[in-house]
Amino acid sequence: MTYIEKPQIAFYQKVGELFYAVAAADKVVRESEYDALKKLVRDVWSKYDSSVDDYNSQAIYQMEVVFDWFDYERTDADACFESFENYLKEHPSLFTEERKKLIYLTANEIADAFSGKNKSELIILAKLQLLLAT
Repeated sequence: MTYIEKPQIAFYQKVGELFYAVAAADKVVRESEYDALKKLVRDVWSKYDSSVDDYNSQAIYQMEVVFDWFDYERTDADACFESFENYLKEHPSLFTEERKKLIYLTANEIADAFSGKNKSELIILAKLQLLLAT
């Protein structure tokens, strides 16, 4: 494991914010959507990055922490997506092709976690796909 710099921690926090936006696109965050995120963090993201933060925790778990916090606060999905979009535009070098693929894969799985994708989730996934293509 390697120590992770603060900008990388912010990266995972912003990605967690995006994943919350996907789950909250239809105004309801379901447990199955949060469970999908946790499973992908554990099974996929952990193989990609084992960096640790100041507390010796894997930095990727920041995605779950932020998701959970935004759900508790009932934050607006559109505001979360816009925040992620701004972050991506300000820090494009952090978004490698591999990370972009993982982000879209995870967002897609979260959207599909409860009875398939609805219209709101399809719209946000389309916006994400266009954003990641830039």
